[in-house]
Amino acid sequence: METKYNIVKKAIMSKILDGTFQPNQKISSESEMMKTFNVSRHTIRLAIGELVNQGWLYREQGAGTFCADRSAKEGSNNGGSSRNIAIITTYISDYIFPSIIRGAESYLSDNDYHVTLFSTNNDHDSERRSLERIIAQQYDGVIVEPTKSAFANPNINYYLNLERLNIPYIMINAYYDELEPINVVMDDERGGYIQTEHLIKQGHSNIVGFFKTDDIQGSKRMKGYIKAHRKHHLSINPKNIISYNTIEKKQKPVEELDKLLKQTNGDRPTGIVCYNDELAINLLDVLREKNLQVPEDISIVGYDDSFLAKVSEVKLTTIEHPQSKIGETAARVMLDMIKETSGNQKKQNEVESVIFEPKLIIRNSTSEIN
Repeated sequence: METKYNIVKKAIMSKILDGTFQPNQKISSESEMMKTFNVSRHTIRLAIGELVNQGWLYREQGAGTFCADRSAKEGSNNGGSSRNIAIITTYISDYIFPSIIRGAESYLSDNDYHVTLFSTNNDHDSERRSLERIIAQQYDGVIVEPTKSAFANPNINYYLNLERLNIPYIMINAYYDELEPINVVMDDERGGYIQTEHLIKQGHSNIVGFFKTDDIQGSKRMKGYIKAHRKHHLSINPKNIISYNTIEKKQKPVEELDKLLKQTNGDRPTGIVCYNDELAINLLDVLREKNLQVPEDISIVGYDDSFLAKVSEVKLTTIEHPQSKIGETAARVMLDMIKETSGNQKKQNEVESVIFEPKLIIRNSTSEIN
């Protein structure tokens, strides 16, 4: 069971990390905290004493206890002896994420940096806890894959605190637009366009698109899907745009495709554009249950060129994702940012974001319409 003083200590630290207590701001008095936490003065003093010793707080005789300004201490670590980089990703062991992480970790290790991995499982609370640990432990830099990047993020204050503490961060695969951070991403709108145009050029006009829209990548791929239809003067059946979120990803697309395949009178789709290869593999199971052949009866396009694109008897036509290259590039840019912020000296060449152009990999899951 967690001790009372440790609960108090964590609560005070959280207020510092989320910006509630600013540097040199006086914190609540011992009496106020005794009432807030319903604990003894001794417990409060233990918690405050540890935070003072660890540099989170400082005391002024006769004035009270204040939040320490840790920015100078944090900033001095950048490019210094600690050489620790944090990587926050939505998932660590699933799908293409291990390849992205390996790319970043390999480059950073070659440059004598230690890497610590954090996983959010695409959950904002998990992201907050990761950011609290990163700020508390004084990392030199942070590589972040945003959580539910299509939505307003409740943890923006933590990223603003990273900036205040002079800790550089870079975002990969997506980014929080309100922060306008340095980022390493794919042109996902173009990727969605290429997926869809490939099917259109093969004669398909009834194309269903599945897009996970709590991540900005899905929204952009959907935009590309719509653009391709407009460019080729094809109307879109509203039922052919299927959006889903992370929680729904295993069930909703399968159910929606099942409904679409029950259509008659020529309304059944002949082509499928998928948010990623993982989804495409799941949808292949539905097509098998319906005794539909790919690509003879229906064509399907994935995204990411993951290992899943080649594991089944149907080899997926898909969009190539840089995977390890995107991780390596993010690591290289991260180290450039650390050099730029070290000693508060600007480099002559400002660090810039990187956008990878998508490329279609054609295999046997698509063909011209009969």
